[in-house]
Amino acid sequence: MIPDSDFIEDNKDYDLFSSSEVEQKPLIDKLIAAVEKFKPDRIFFDGFTQLKYLSSDDFQFRKQILSLMQFVKKYNSTFLLTSEVGSGITDDDLQFMVDGIINIEYRNQHHFLEITKYRGSGFNEGQHTLKFEENGIKVYPQLKTLNYKKNYELGQISSGVKEINQLLHGGIEKGTATIISGPSGVGKTTLGTQFIKESADKGMKTIIYSFEESNKTLLERSKAINIPLTKIRNSEQLIIKKINSFEYTLDEFSYEVRKDIKEKNISVILIDSITGYLLSFKEHNKTHKMVRDLHALCEHLKIDGVTLFMINEIKNITGDFKATDSEVSYLADNILFLRYLEINGKLEKTIGVLKKRMSDFENTMRKFSITKDGIKVGEPLNNMRGILSGHPEIIDN
Repeated sequence: MIPDSDFIEDNKDYDLFSSSEVEQKPLIDKLIAAVEKFKPDRIFFDGFTQLKYLSSDDFQFRKQILSLMQFVKKYNSTFLLTSEVGSGITDDDLQFMVDGIINIEYRNQHHFLEITKYRGSGFNEGQHTLKFEENGIKVYPQLKTLNYKKNYELGQISSGVKEINQLLHGGIEKGTATIISGPSGVGKTTLGTQFIKESADKGMKTIIYSFEESNKTLLERSKAINIPLTKIRNSEQLIIKKINSFEYTLDEFSYEVRKDIKEKNISVILIDSITGYLLSFKEHNKTHKMVRDLHALCEHLKIDGVTLFMINEIKNITGDFKATDSEVSYLADNILFLRYLEINGKLEKTIGVLKKRMSDFENTMRKFSITKDGIKVGEPLNNMRGILSGHPEIIDN
C-alpha cells in the first residue's frame, strides 16, 4: 500500500472520487488472487489498519475484515496481522474479531510483550520483557509462584564461625531464604560472603549477584579480612556477577538467575543487596511489583533446593529496632540482624537472630567484629538490657 515516488512526481493523485471507490476493490482483488494462487499455510499482513482508510465507514470495514477472515479459513491458513495504535488511533473493532491479541509496548528503553486474548487456550498473563538481539527474538516471561516441591538433600550450611553456628543452633537449613539486615557499614556483605566462602569450601557451587560493589572492590575487601574469594573463584566454586540495571529488566534478572542455577549447578546464592535490587529497577517498576517478583524468585529457588542469602540495609543506625525496610521480611525463612550499640562510650557491633522457621535459635545477642583474620564473635551479652532499643544498660550481677 506504499505509493511509488511517481505518485507525487507525476501527480497521480485524484480528488473526484474517494479512496475507497478507487483503490479498495483492486487491493482486495490482489489479496484474494494471491491467496488462491499460493494457498499459504501462514499469512502475514503488515499494517492491516491501513485498510480502514479505504473503507467508507466502520460498518463496511468490519464486513470486509470478517469476510476476508472467512475466505482465508477455507485454505486452513493462519492469519497474522499487525495493527498500529496510538494517541487518537484505536483498533478496538479489530480486536473483537480476531482469536488472539499480542501487544508490544516500548517503555523506558525496553520492549514488553503482553497477551490479552487467546481463544481456546490459557496463557501467561502480564507484561514480559521482549528483546530483539543479533541472534533473534528473546522473551523473558514473568516468574509465577509454583506449587510443587523437588526432592533435594536436607542439611545445614555452616557459617564457618563457631559462635554464629551456636546462635543458629547449627547453621542455615538448605533450600531456605535468609535476610542479613543492618545499617550501613556494619558488616552485612562480609557476613554474607563468609557463608559463601564456607559453602564453597564444602564443595558447593556458589554465586554472588552484586548490585552495589564492583567485582574488584569486593575481591580486594574480602582478601583484607581473610575471606579469599579470589582463590575460591579461581577454583570455579564461585561466580561473581555485577548487575547493571541498564542491561537487565526484572524479568531478565530472574531468568539469568534460573539459567545460572541450571547450567552451572549453583547451590548457594548471595544477592547484594535487596536495597540495590529495588533501586536498580525502580525507574521502570513500582515497589510492590519488584517485591512480588523477588518473592516469586525466592519460591523458585527454594523449590530447586537452592539456599539464598539476601543483604538488606536499614536506615536507622541506632534507636528503635527495625528488622528490614521495604516490607520484605516475609520473603525470609531466616533473619540475621547486625546493629550498632553504644557501650561505655564506644560504638560496638552486635549480631543476633530474629527469625528461623526450621529450628530454634539462640535468643541473645553477641559482639560482632571484623578483623584482618576474619569475623570474630563474642559470648552472649547476658548482662545487658535495652539492647533492641539502642540504649543498652549493663545489669549488675
